[in-house]
Parts: sequence; structure tokens; C-alpha cells
Amino acid sequence: MIGLAYAMTGEIESILKTTDAKLLEMVSGVPIYEVAPGILAFAGGVGKVNAAMSTQLFIDRHHPDWIINAGVAGSFLDLPIGTILLADSFIQHDVDTTAMGDPIGMVSTVNKVEFPTDEVERARAILDGLGVSYQVGKVATGEAFMTKGERADWVAKTFSPALCEMEGGAIAQVCLRNQVKFTALKSVSDRLCQENNAEEYFNYGEAMEKLNAVVLPFAQALGE
Repeated sequence: MIGLAYAMTGEIESILKTTDAKLLEMVSGVPIYEVAPGILAFAGGVGKVNAAMSTQLFIDRHHPDWIINAGVAGSFLDLPIGTILLADSFIQHDVDTTAMGDPIGMVSTVNKVEFPTDEVERARAILDGLGVSYQVGKVATGEAFMTKGERADWVAKTFSPALCEMEGGAIAQVCLRNQVKFTALKSVSDRLCQENNAEEYFNYGEAMEKLNAVVLPFAQALGE
């Protein structure tokens, strides 16, 4: 079984409108939908705490083989708005125990800075087979909606990620500890660290519809 992890219910809306999706349950404020045979989707909330809580809840109740995190993210690279990125790893840019002698970004308990996604080459082959144009890269996660400025510049310099968002690193950590396979597909929502991005934003609904048009067939192929 495949689980699709979103932050907000609105991000799943285009799938709900184009499939025979049904709400299975609402648990601790987390809606869980059946969107296709063998594929469930849940909206856990914005930020790392919501993402971790909802992912653990979903794993405990539905025992997925894979979880796919889908959503939007800001880009540190010169990528067009709406570009789809397959994450090959995540870091958490707001974790700092360097005062204890740890490297920046190291998450204790699991003692990792980078959280690789699973079977990247297989994921790439699926996207290639679907004829999807995409990029591959690292994603930074943290408890802030990143905007252009000193913090964004520091994250870019310190970790060299392609994108930045608020949930994926937490989901990756929970999946690792539960031995559930994990991958993520992101759509570029805005561009960080460029001089020409001041008024450049995408249409949210259209971007999510484009991403979800990829996510569902990707999940179906992954489950085969």
C-alpha cells in the first residue's frame, strides 16, 4: 500500500475531484482518503511537528509499504515556477546542536544529517516512463516559510539544497525509524536567492493540479 503525504487538504483537492476518492477516517484532525486501489492520501498539517505526528499516525493505522511526500517548495536554483523535482535526500536546516560538538543539521537519536530517499533510480525510471520533465536534488526542511534574505542565503551556502519546504525532512525521519520506504515529489512555488524573483509566483491550484497529475500515476507504478 502507498501513502501520499500532503500538508494541506487543498493540495489533495485535484485528486479528490478527478477520482472516486472517499474519506476513510478523520483521526486527531488528520483526514485520510482512499484515492485509488491501494493508495491512500492524508493531509497532516503545515510544519515538521504536524508532518511527523500525522505520518506516525498513518503508519500505525495503515501500515504502508511506501510513503510519497507531495507538495510545493521554494527553489534555491534558477528553476521555472512549476518545475517538478524528485528528491534524492532531505536535510533539516533548523536543527543545530553544534554547541554539543555535533555537525550542523545532525538529528540526534538517528544521528544523521542527510536522509536519503529510497530507490531513486527506480523512481527516475518511472518518471521517464511517464514522460515527465523533472529535476533531481536535495531538499531542505525547516519550521519557517522561507523568503529571500539572510536565512535563505545561509541555508543555501551551508547545505546546498535545490529546494526548501516545511515537512519532507520530518516525514523522511519518521519513515526511517519505522522502516517504511520514502520518496518525495515537489513542485517549485517560488524562487529564493535570485535577483529577478520579486513578483514571480505561480497559480497554486494549477501547480498542484499539475503535480498531482504526476503523483497518482507515479504512485500506481511504484506499487506495481
